[in-house]
Amino acid sequence: MPQATSSVNPFETAKRQVDIVADLIGLDAGFREVLKHPKRELSVNFPVRMDNGALRVFTGYRVQYNMARGPCKGGIRYHPQVTLDEVRALAAWMTWKCAVVNIPYGGAKGGVICDPKAMSKAELERLTRRYASEISPIIGPEMDIPAPDVYTDSQTMSWIMDTYSMQKGYSVPGVVTGKPIALGGSEGRGEATGRGCAYTIREAAKDAGVRVKGGTVAVQGFGNAGSVAANLLHDDQGAVIVALSDSKGGIYKADGLNPHAVEAHKAKTGSVVGFPGAKAISNEELLETKADILVPAALENQISQKNADKIQAKMVAEAANGPTLPEADTILFQKKITVLPDILANAGGVTVSYFEWAQDIQGFFWPLDEVNKRLEQVMVRSYADVHKTATEKRVHNRTAAYVLAIQRVVDAMKTRGIYP
Repeated sequence: MPQATSSVNPFETAKRQVDIVADLIGLDAGFREVLKHPKRELSVNFPVRMDNGALRVFTGYRVQYNMARGPCKGGIRYHPQVTLDEVRALAAWMTWKCAVVNIPYGGAKGGVICDPKAMSKAELERLTRRYASEISPIIGPEMDIPAPDVYTDSQTMSWIMDTYSMQKGYSVPGVVTGKPIALGGSEGRGEATGRGCAYTIREAAKDAGVRVKGGTVAVQGFGNAGSVAANLLHDDQGAVIVALSDSKGGIYKADGLNPHAVEAHKAKTGSVVGFPGAKAISNEELLETKADILVPAALENQISQKNADKIQAKMVAEAANGPTLPEADTILFQKKITVLPDILANAGGVTVSYFEWAQDIQGFFWPLDEVNKRLEQVMVRSYADVHKTATEKRVHNRTAAYVLAIQRVVDAMKTRGIYP
């Protein structure tokens, strides 16, 4: 995946987004300040025994941003560039994301500063179990439910679930989501983010006059969300996938790529790069590719003031978290490019995580078609809510999504009152 732009502090971006909406809805100074501060932050430094017998100390974080609407929800990422401010920003975005799709969660996020690509599976298990132990006082099915994120997966969640359960003395499947089916995971969870993004693109294209069937699509970040979105747009909606990329580079083919064939190539070689018959392009070039729909599905801060004017897509659907900076939003809006913001477009993942948690709590599991049907209902309704707000207030979709989300959080805080 492309690296985040290090000069931009994502938490400053998140706070600026709150200010934009607070001005728009006339939010008073007190609630504005509450929304710009996380409720709770935990920083942990913990030793891990490496395979060579040496001890290494790792730093991890868990930030719980707001719990007014329910227990916190948010992923855990393993990455060398994890920072506390990044985790704060991601926790804030999770708060708004859960609110915009109207599921009863607050937002949280976690991260460990490490390079998982340079660690063995045994080292990752020891790191995960120790990190889970360190954050266990503040997680749980009624309090904070972690999930996979960058460079974590269902195996990571299994280790966390087992570690937490061992401490409790009984199995607690609802402590995390994104688990394997065998441990209480939900059907459809693995492809939920990409599927939700594809549903949102389908709905928005009708209002924006953007062609999906026969239209061209470029996807930056051919990982979980990006590959699923590409496959579904190609298979179910008849789109032509012209460009794909991962952390090592990108590929372009004017008459279309078969995303399933590219997936097989990546599984074999470790990258989309070198796919037969495709032209090599950089991640930066992919963003500026001539395509009807651009799907940024990598890391944050990819579309900035520097390159926003070069975006040629008619629609930008953010499968990644925070790929577009506020200054770039203004430029894209002026260019009449429809942006489907991250807190809407990639909310399919947290929606099916909510379904998984609900199934775990009940001990009753749904078939795949029911999960996908319920996900489609949530995404269709949520897009309609955002589009209506954008039209009424004459703002772009991101501001509309934030207006909806922040208003819902503020309403919950005001209704509950300030304790004591």
